[in-house]
Amino acid sequence: MGQMLVVTLREGIEAFLIVAIAAAYLRKTGRASLLPAVWWGTAAALLLSVTLGAFLAEYALTPLHEGVLALVAAVLVLTMVIYMLKAAKGMRAQIGRKLEAAAVRPGAAAWFGVFLFVVLMVTREGMEMAFITASLIGQAEAAALVPGAIAGALLAALLAAAWARWGHRINLGLFLQVTAIFLALFAPQLLLYAFHEFTEANVLPGVNNAYWHLSTEEWAEGAYAQAYSFLLLLAPLAWLAWRTLRLQTARS
Repeated sequence: MGQMLVVTLREGIEAFLIVAIAAAYLRKTGRASLLPAVWWGTAAALLLSVTLGAFLAEYALTPLHEGVLALVAAVLVLTMVIYMLKAAKGMRAQIGRKLEAAAVRPGAAAWFGVFLFVVLMVTREGMEMAFITASLIGQAEAAALVPGAIAGALLAALLAAAWARWGHRINLGLFLQVTAIFLALFAPQLLLYAFHEFTEANVLPGVNNAYWHLSTEEWAEGAYAQAYSFLLLLAPLAWLAWRTLRLQTARS
């Protein structure tokens, strides 16, 4: 549940921020008539993401498929961390430039350009979450992930709404740092789970698949995996507490 909450929160806040920034930019530049394109683009992106997530969850029926999904999810998590740490500071300006290029077209072309921009930007986040969710379903019952997914989505929506209204008061950089630590620790867990499932499928050449499957059982799905899940939550919280203390000390 904890992994699902943080992943949904992270992906949700990125998606909601894209929508909030796009809407604010169009209002600020006197193009409020294009706002329906943002809303329709968001709805289309969510539908595509949910459809992909349902397909992948159904697809992950064998150890080989679960291993592939976990490997893809690990790669996506690592690239997500690198991208956001680099792009976070210029996120608003970057979206503004791309949206400007889409909105300057005449008539219906501008509407379609904004719609397509939002679909692509939001679906990118949704696709990442679909792969990660499908991988987590392979490690736990889907029903156990639902509360975390709902809580993460609600928190993301609230944080995005607060950012849209009181953006100057929210330390978005600190939020991204904290979630980046979680995801950086989460990626090795996904890689280990992928290795475990590949050994169960007996597809790794040159190794004793049966031996390594038993050797990694506790780390992938047993007691060690549960203990590591606590570290996933404690490490980001410890960083948050330390950074908050440093900021307060610097101000005093």
